[in-house]
Amino acid sequence: MLATKDLCFGYEEGEEVLTRINLDFSLGKVTGIVGANGSGKSTLFMNLLGLLKPTSGEVLWQHQGIHYDKAGLYQLRKNVAMVFQDPDQQIFYTDIKSDIAFSLRNLGVSETLIEERLNTVLTLVDAKSFCHKPIQYLSYGQKKRVAIAGALMLDAPCILLDEPTAGLDPKGREHIIQIINKIVAEGKHVVISSHDIDLIYQICDTVYVLDKGQIALSGQPEDVFLHTERIKEAQLTQPWLVKLHVQMGIPLYRTEEALFASAAFLKSESVEKS
Repeated sequence: MLATKDLCFGYEEGEEVLTRINLDFSLGKVTGIVGANGSGKSTLFMNLLGLLKPTSGEVLWQHQGIHYDKAGLYQLRKNVAMVFQDPDQQIFYTDIKSDIAFSLRNLGVSETLIEERLNTVLTLVDAKSFCHKPIQYLSYGQKKRVAIAGALMLDAPCILLDEPTAGLDPKGREHIIQIINKIVAEGKHVVISSHDIDLIYQICDTVYVLDKGQIALSGQPEDVFLHTERIKEAQLTQPWLVKLHVQMGIPLYRTEEALFASAAFLKSESVEKS
């Protein structure tokens, strides 16, 4: 699985952006990376995808350092796919199916296999209802789903999602959560970089907090986000469910559904006693 070992990176014209970053994405099915603007999240993702090469340290796949020649990067991209924040950075065709199928056609895969894979990924991202429309007629959320479908075509075991819920309304956000759950159900690992703290808290097994290019906190979300002062120092805010726990003494829940179910249970108990 994807990992980093003492990864450092600095641009030629400036100081180090990432310092001794150690990540292990095998610790959970969904890993969250959070940090304020300028903390190094985007630079980290570019290193994980091989678009940037560490100044020192390594990006590892299956415990082996990746190679930056054509063959090494090709091997990495077969195993690690990325969905950028802006879907227009990833969509180049006006025809949805052609855009999604591009990676496999470029590799010379048979049309029969391409059609089978297309059907699978279109179903997974719930895009069959609009897959015949020209790209320019799609909503922003639909474009996001097309971009995710394109990244899934190679069937890579690790998917990087950069701000997957940015710019979406509540319905679109919920749709993305459902898609992430489906991807995980297929046995894949998902890595999310996001400012959506509530999303990270809700769906991630492991969280890394980046602050000024270093790992400030790491662990399970229930533990990480309880470090109130360190979260503030990283210029982040706690998830609203954690705030309820810290400020009002309410038990700590991972989802609002769990909170509301508990409230309903307590209310029913109160009614029975009265």
